[in-house]
Amino acid sequence: MTDKPFLYVVVCAAGVAADVSKLITAAQERDWEVGVIATPTAMNGFFDAAAVETGTGRPIRSAWRRPEDPRPFPAPDAVVVAPATFNTVNKWAAGIADTLAVGTLCEASGLGVPIAVLPCVADALAAHPAYQDSVSRLRGMGVRFADPYAGEGERDGERGVFGWERALDLLRNG
Repeated sequence: MTDKPFLYVVVCAAGVAADVSKLITAAQERDWEVGVIATPTAMNGFFDAAAVETGTGRPIRSAWRRPEDPRPFPAPDAVVVAPATFNTVNKWAAGIADTLAVGTLCEASGLGVPIAVLPCVADALAAHPAYQDSVSRLRGMGVRFADPYAGEGERDGERGVFGWERALDLLRNG
């Protein structure tokens, strides 16, 4: 048992998820205990699950537990969704809790748990009216959003950096 605050990291299926260990390490350096919840699609090779489990010392959760199974994580003190995809943001805002990841987000936002989101959404999808409405609805619920990361090439052809630590700053600073 620890006195450290507990952070849920919800990982969605986007290419940048391969680097989610950067967020986990940064959170641990800021004195958080971390548990990872991944969408089912993200579990299909979008990140190194074994490395994440080693880094957190906990199993990754992706499926609902049976009622008789113990809760593998304590209640969250905060939640980070990174990378957050178009699909997850829209389902969450609509209350479609069809996966453990989205169900956890729906519950945490209903409980008023601080939540920071690092979207990884292409510019065309970020401009979609459904996405805009979803972000507005979630912001109205107190969810903190960073600017979307499209993952597209910058002027020199290199991809911009996905600001993993920005999520932790959003939790601290709002």
